[in-house]
Amino acid sequence: MPILASILAYDLGASSGRALLGRLTDRKIETEELHRFPNDPVQVGDRLHWDILRLYHELKQGLLKAKHQGVQVQSLGIDSWAVDFGFIGANGELLGNPYHYRDRHTDGAMERLFAELPPEEVFGRTGIQFLPFNSIFQLYALKQANHPLLREANRFLMIPDLLRYFLTGEMKSEFTNATTTQLYNPALGGWDTELLAKLGLPASWFGPIVQPGTQVGALRRSLTEELGIDAIPVFAVAEHDTGSAVAAVPALDRSFAYLSCGTWSLIGTEVERPVIHDEARALNFTNEGGVDGTYRLLKNIMGLWILNETRRAWERAGKSYAFPELVKLAGGAPAFAAFIDPDDEAFLHPGDMPGQIRRYCERTRQRPPEEPGAVVRCILESLAMKYRYILELTERLSGQSFNGLHMVGGGIQNTLLCQWSANAIGKPVWAGPAEGSAIGNLVVQWIAQGELSDIWEARSVIRDSFPVTVYEPEAWEAWDDAYGRFLRATGLQGT
Repeated sequence: MPILASILAYDLGASSGRALLGRLTDRKIETEELHRFPNDPVQVGDRLHWDILRLYHELKQGLLKAKHQGVQVQSLGIDSWAVDFGFIGANGELLGNPYHYRDRHTDGAMERLFAELPPEEVFGRTGIQFLPFNSIFQLYALKQANHPLLREANRFLMIPDLLRYFLTGEMKSEFTNATTTQLYNPALGGWDTELLAKLGLPASWFGPIVQPGTQVGALRRSLTEELGIDAIPVFAVAEHDTGSAVAAVPALDRSFAYLSCGTWSLIGTEVERPVIHDEARALNFTNEGGVDGTYRLLKNIMGLWILNETRRAWERAGKSYAFPELVKLAGGAPAFAAFIDPDDEAFLHPGDMPGQIRRYCERTRQRPPEEPGAVVRCILESLAMKYRYILELTERLSGQSFNGLHMVGGGIQNTLLCQWSANAIGKPVWAGPAEGSAIGNLVVQWIAQGELSDIWEARSVIRDSFPVTVYEPEAWEAWDDAYGRFLRATGLQGT
């Protein structure tokens, strides 16, 4: 008989997923990893897809593991990456496998759309930064290609919405993820139907939007009968994983800066109202939905994807390196030898990442790094420098001054990156918790159930439950001098 009462967070990243159990006892959060699984994209011909049915299968495996361990799951929620989606047909079935945001079908779509709709109008309506894989550009590319999916589509669902639909049979869109589509208008508080009409997209595809903490059904009967479990309540949490990660930032002050560090690096701050004006558009900042009606003023940085793809390229060439080995090699390589702008388009797609780094350095008249340690050092130092650049812009746009940077997410396990980030910004870095998205997922469920009063009590409990490592800046003068060289090498403008 089940004896352990817990809630369940499914946290799906771009390379792996996990099911995390959470228990709240005496204002302390206890977590247990129940199930972990890979999330590998699948190349079919020229197209790159997500294996969405495999992900759904893994959600079911998590429920079975809970059952077999005698865990009584009181509720569950799902968070994942943003922008990607699937279509449901009139018969309620999934139409095709969702495209991966790194698929090339969106190449040139942003520029073609802007020939019809000025970027000033799109940003003014949505407040979302321009990234070539945003949902708006994916949909535009599909429409331009006269894709047969569009003729049969009945509903548009983001990845967590889609998986939640598989679980419950309920089709609802969640706020934090809906904002990332660049089709949500914060002034209207919903889908921008006028923008949809200009794009030729039926408003009927886009269903009701619910806030994080809304219960959206329970496990459907066919699933409970298949697995032999109860009808567990399912909550819409902050389903964009960055929204969940920011909910888990253990900040003491209402004014704080965060870095969600993983495949992507996302730097920003929490604001009550979106910052939508010409300067924010010129700097390509974004305003994504947060918990409790807040917005996340932030900017995406390519992140540890560059390191991960570099390592994969070496593996394909028959040279395997463990991440700790690469970090050690980077620590021993010469400092500040070369820099890249992590957000250069050369680093967006899969492929020969060491070759792309070499070509970038040649193009910017720098000596390319050759040895693995030098390549990794170039990546990590460049990320730390870009963090400083975006942090200073965040201060300017938000009108705030931050006394340090909160880092959350799996990237904080790279202690060298944490230390170099502190060195680059010249301020402390507070690193933790590592499982930020999953923990944010859990606390939104507890808030919805009345176990925690609000997000600030949740952050206090998180601070008391998980260790935070403090990195004080070192060698500030050398890093400050190198920052000027980073700006010159990358062509970025100082703040």
